[in-house]
Amino acid sequence: MKENILLKNLEEYSEILKALAHPVRLCILCGLYSEGEKNVTTMQECLKLPQSTVSQHLAVLRNKGIIKGNRNGLEINYSISSDITREIISKILDLNKKDVK
Repeated sequence: MKENILLKNLEEYSEILKALAHPVRLCILCGLYSEGEKNVTTMQECLKLPQSTVSQHLAVLRNKGIIKGNRNGLEINYSISSDITREIISKILDLNKKDVK
């Protein structure tokens, strides 16, 4: 029974890591973790990428349940919805701080 739970968890972690395995998606998540909810336009301006590219990356993250969107009038504000992802991004940012020092 424990092996089944472990396998299920590992499969979930694997899917999350696959979705994170792109620098743009990692950057989006680091920004959401550090600065909170953002809309596509704000992310697009920060990343200096076309809005369609940012939207495609957001779709990957949303489809894996990593982020969620909250509609506010005409715009959608995105935030991290996965606790596991928050932990992973926190560790990545901690590692980055150590590398900068």
